[in-house]
Amino acid sequence: MPHLFALDQNFPEPIARALQEHLEENVELVPIRRIDARLPAFEDWQILHALHVHGRPWDGLITTDANMLSLPRELSVLCQTHLSLVVAIAAGHDPIKATGLVLAHIGAICSRTRADTAQVWRLRTTAKQPEDPWQFITELAGRREEDATGLYRRERLAPAQLHSDPLA
Repeated sequence: MPHLFALDQNFPEPIARALQEHLEENVELVPIRRIDARLPAFEDWQILHALHVHGRPWDGLITTDANMLSLPRELSVLCQTHLSLVVAIAAGHDPIKATGLVLAHIGAICSRTRADTAQVWRLRTTAKQPEDPWQFITELAGRREEDATGLYRRERLAPAQLHSDPLA
């Protein structure tokens, strides 16, 4: 039986629908509006409760609303229902970033989700600074016990090659 997660209204439904066919067979992500058109107007704890008593065996809710983690009613209902809450932290109002976070982690979440206990999964990303490719050349040369400059000179394209169109 596939793992079944509800997506809150912050996730773009067209993207979720398009990506569903590329997800592992053991996971289904369903926008809450598709579960019941009234759910987007519900409080978060009510959504958890509705998933718990729904006819389908929901594993949890995926959201970008990190505030749920500081609300006593939501946390209490989460504990009672034994659902998993997946929160895309720091995605802000960027639905693409949040969707990417979920897709990057959903396989691991599904393999570790338990039906007998509530779980919270906080998904994060950090902005990285660009890296200097020369550092990679230096490390590669070191592993080969070569000089980085010599490796670069041997592997670089000649000026004529660099300026010629490889598609021509």
